[in-house]
Amino acid sequence: MHACRLLVVLRLVFLSLFLSWRVRNPNLDAPWLWGLSIVCEIWFAFSWLLDQLPKLNPINRAADLAALREKFETPSPSNPLGRSDLPGLDVFISTADPEKEPPLVTGNTILSILATEYPVEKLSLYISDDGAALLTFEAMSETAAFARVWVPFCRKHNIEPRNPDSYFAIKRDPTKNKKLPDFVKDRRWIKREYDEFKVRINGLPDTIRRRCDALNARERKLARETSGGSVANAESSGAEAKPAVTATWMADAAHWPGTWKVPSPDHSKGDHAGIVQVMLKTPHHDPLYGAPGDHPYLDFTGIDTRLPMFVYVSREKRPGYDHNKKAGAMNALVRASAIISNGPFILNFDCDHYIYNSMAIREGMCYMMDRGGDRVCYVQFPQRFEGIDPSDRYANHNTVFFDGNMRALDGLQGPMYVGTGCLFRRYALYGFPPPRANEYLGLYGQNKRPAPPPRVATSMDADDPAGPSVDMDPDLCAPVKFGNSTMFANSIAVAEYQGRPLADHPGIKNGRPPGALLVPRQPLDAPTVAEAVSVISCWYEDKTEWGQRVGWIYGSVTEDVVTGYRMHNRGWRSVYCITKRDAFRGTAPINLTDRLHQVLRWATGSVEIFFSRNNALLASTRLKFLQRISYLNVGVYPFTSIFLVTYCFLPALCLFSGSFIVQTLNVTFLVYLLLITITLTLLSLLEVKWSGIGLEEWWRNEQFWVVGGTSAHLAAVVQGLLKVIAGIEISFTLPSTSAHLAAVVQGLLKVIAGIEISFTLTSKSSNDDEDDIYADLYVIKWTSLFIPPLTIIIVNLVAMAIGLSRTVYSEIPQWSKLLGGFFFSFWVLAHMYPFAKGLMGRRGRTPTIIWVWSGIVAITLSLLWVSINPPDNSTPSSGGIEI
Repeated sequence: MHACRLLVVLRLVFLSLFLSWRVRNPNLDAPWLWGLSIVCEIWFAFSWLLDQLPKLNPINRAADLAALREKFETPSPSNPLGRSDLPGLDVFISTADPEKEPPLVTGNTILSILATEYPVEKLSLYISDDGAALLTFEAMSETAAFARVWVPFCRKHNIEPRNPDSYFAIKRDPTKNKKLPDFVKDRRWIKREYDEFKVRINGLPDTIRRRCDALNARERKLARETSGGSVANAESSGAEAKPAVTATWMADAAHWPGTWKVPSPDHSKGDHAGIVQVMLKTPHHDPLYGAPGDHPYLDFTGIDTRLPMFVYVSREKRPGYDHNKKAGAMNALVRASAIISNGPFILNFDCDHYIYNSMAIREGMCYMMDRGGDRVCYVQFPQRFEGIDPSDRYANHNTVFFDGNMRALDGLQGPMYVGTGCLFRRYALYGFPPPRANEYLGLYGQNKRPAPPPRVATSMDADDPAGPSVDMDPDLCAPVKFGNSTMFANSIAVAEYQGRPLADHPGIKNGRPPGALLVPRQPLDAPTVAEAVSVISCWYEDKTEWGQRVGWIYGSVTEDVVTGYRMHNRGWRSVYCITKRDAFRGTAPINLTDRLHQVLRWATGSVEIFFSRNNALLASTRLKFLQRISYLNVGVYPFTSIFLVTYCFLPALCLFSGSFIVQTLNVTFLVYLLLITITLTLLSLLEVKWSGIGLEEWWRNEQFWVVGGTSAHLAAVVQGLLKVIAGIEISFTLPSTSAHLAAVVQGLLKVIAGIEISFTLTSKSSNDDEDDIYADLYVIKWTSLFIPPLTIIIVNLVAMAIGLSRTVYSEIPQWSKLLGGFFFSFWVLAHMYPFAKGLMGRRGRTPTIIWVWSGIVAITLSLLWVSINPPDNSTPSSGGIEI
């Protein structure tokens, strides 16, 4: 990395000299062009420095699974049976809407977790259904039933991956490296069972509908019989007939306590009771091995058939309470799991991310149980995605971030929390500082000193939405922090103790004795479940610090980044765990509109962070300097879009005006440009080499940085500034506005000019595309985010044509300025190529509304420019073109 640091210094020197030269040599022919370009170039240099500084100390880590097994699962005189001494682990899955998040996908995620290689008695799985849908509940019940055969099958034949949908979709030979003679027979039978399982899951909506129709008809019939069988009797008695309630019914003919298909009071998405249902009970402490004849088709002899505990949770929601979206649901899971299983570690997933490597959790636990692991707040795994087009047109794999930026942060205070695939220390989530916390000085935090002990929080701190920088209330049982549950308060110290590494080495200062976690877990009882229901009630967080300093932090679209930042700001460090085989895999949007809206959400959260107390400029001294720079860059990067959009229009302005950003393309300018380009290229090659990123992936990332920067990032900045300055909230994600505008334009053109056009807001796939897994890539959904980048493309193309015609027909053609403008425009268009290709769809079909919008904006800008700076017609040349 010494070469990388040298190149950073060299490029910084060259940038300083170049910008100094640019300031001292203005373009007097076009001072406005010179001024705009100088401002943009200074900002680009600043943003490049913010992005590059945290990359100066990357490291690579490797976990030793053999050492973990030897330390925690080897028979010894005190543990003759070799029971696992690993700490407990609670896995969280979050879902909210079964229509947007198919239950079959969630069920496959559940199955991959239940079958993972971790001690069964130490593993607990929780699913948060924030929509309280009966469809999700019954799908999870079906999943738990299928797991009784799927999980032992995976253990018997060492199946990878343990998501059945992904496993059966593998193209390679499934018998490779399988030694048991009954594998083919077992696989064939389990495949039939899985197909039937899918049919049951996909048929659940119809099953529930038919059941509800039958039971509601029965209820209406009973109501008529009870009222005397006629409306006349009700009218004669003076009573008003109550409208029939269309309820949603469970399989046992009881009312579903969650959301009904036809919403009613106490049974809607924002108004329903809390639900805790144990789908799979606490497993036995000792292995339960299968025996011949236990199953009619599969032989599980010698295979542990136990399953981890599986709990369905849906928190209570009532009108008038702010439920804080996903962050609130995760905090409800934290409290419920603390009451039920209290695993000292928490692993969270989105419902579409599953375990691809069954040993991944053990690799993450290596860092938690290592020497000094008691100061690790979380282990973040990289996100890997499936179903992305081979060319990765919109940089969905995001490898530059996950394999470059995040790996580099691992050499500082650790990677950021990115929302899924993260192994947390429960005690750190509760808002406590780490043991032996330090304050860091120096560029890399190489100079450190013990941090002062935390002071008791004051009432002023409690009212502060961000909380104090590092200080925490040391009283573990303070109700003002955690709520009034005594059972929950008692669980905190237990989780902290059980999460310590083994004290088997003099260098471990905060450990626990070996064998402390060999005690069997107590089975659940009714009071425990009742307490779990109590802590997920809508009122529990009132007058507490949940979401302020405890748990997932509220108040931001990107609550994951803020939650990780708060932990780092208290002095914790995190670890980045890259496994040889991908740890987890998920899905990503491959459609251009969906991808831009995803980027818009991230950028909006970054703007919120910048204008909040979570701005890294306000961080404590427990945050290393370069770590502070990385978090500052998170809040600053969307603002680069302002300068990027300006810079993308500059080549067109140069070609329109016949001027350039410099007076002349002299040798000094070209040499500086060459040196800056060479150092940037060498830096990129070094980054590609140490991070393992492909050149094509790097280039795709550069392209989408421009596409996203000129669309989603710009929209996020506009949203943020309007909200902060004027208190106005706007949205760029509502297609109805565009549809209404399209109708207005269509009508005006028809009435005024007699022109009939058709606005196709979505380019649907043909029947031939139904079996294409990349069909969504070619679907075009109109969004206002398309307007800026498409306008940039059209304006640059028009400017190139005007510039070429002006130079060709000019008496004194200035070819150097034309070449400069052409090269500049080509650079812009090359970065916009994926966007332009996406608008073409599969067969070059583009919605008319896109062309209308872009044409209107491009013509307006061109006419505005001509009116501001009209061409000089005093000496027209023969054959010239006059505007």
